[in-house]
Amino acid sequence: MLIKDIQNEILRLKKEKDICILAHSYQAREIVEIADCVGDSYKLSVDASKTDNENILFCGVHFMAETAKMLSPDKHVYLANPGVGCPMAEQMEPEIIEAVKRSDPDRKVVAYINTTAKLKAVCDVCVTSSSAVKIVSAMKENKLLFIPDCNLGAFVQKAVPDKDIKLLQGGCPVHAAVDPDEVRAAKAAHPNALVLVHPECRPSVTEQADYVGSTSGIMDFAKKSDAKEFIIGTEMSIAEHLQYECPDKKFYILSKKILCPNMKMTTLMDVYNSCVGIGSGGAYEIIMSPEEIASARVCIDEMLRLGG
Repeated sequence: MLIKDIQNEILRLKKEKDICILAHSYQAREIVEIADCVGDSYKLSVDASKTDNENILFCGVHFMAETAKMLSPDKHVYLANPGVGCPMAEQMEPEIIEAVKRSDPDRKVVAYINTTAKLKAVCDVCVTSSSAVKIVSAMKENKLLFIPDCNLGAFVQKAVPDKDIKLLQGGCPVHAAVDPDEVRAAKAAHPNALVLVHPECRPSVTEQADYVGSTSGIMDFAKKSDAKEFIIGTEMSIAEHLQYECPDKKFYILSKKILCPNMKMTTLMDVYNSCVGIGSGGAYEIIMSPEEIASARVCIDEMLRLGG
């Protein structure tokens, strides 16, 4: 079958079975093209909660589908590829955070949205990469523990210097792999290009950037900017998507290391097979008890209260 034939069949099944397809921005182009909503993980979960569809199919990683289920507990939420996880989201166990809280009870725990539901359940407030500075600034508490990404935490720490922010060693291994020499080399190769970098990159990388922000922030900046050339310092699929959306501009990948193998695991055929299986037990559904959802929702609700 041709890619277009598979896409058309997915569109037919989607309508027939009342499915809303969510695709993270790091997904392949052929998946993004047939999705109802495309964006960052939290934005997609919010989008899902606003739809009338009974079934939600998430093209991303496991923690993202969990978050969608937490915000849409009455809907059926499925993950297109059940084997797709996130090293950053899964690198810390709740016991580690509970131990820190016992030793330093005055320190509130700020959890990046890229965490599992069981980890969120022991945290006080959740943040996204785009809202982290705003939320931390709005918190009345001064002593904080930011998990799991120490690079994003360092970015927040620099932006909110009046807060006492403790960091643990953790983060996205893909973004953290970029080194400052690669930024200098990219700038030398493309001297007219602006450097747009995700805050999950090391401080020695972000300090060389013209713009530091979330995936959606990077895309919005590139689309609205009068500049014509950009070096993209996040998952390399973003450079491809931007090239389609802004054909009059040029986009260069900062480093060939910024390739997320977990995001690349989901294929168009996974989406097709999930659509076929929804309603007959052939798709991977996210199942969470009301108690699990309630405990993990506390830090997300606090984020919303603080303006996230």
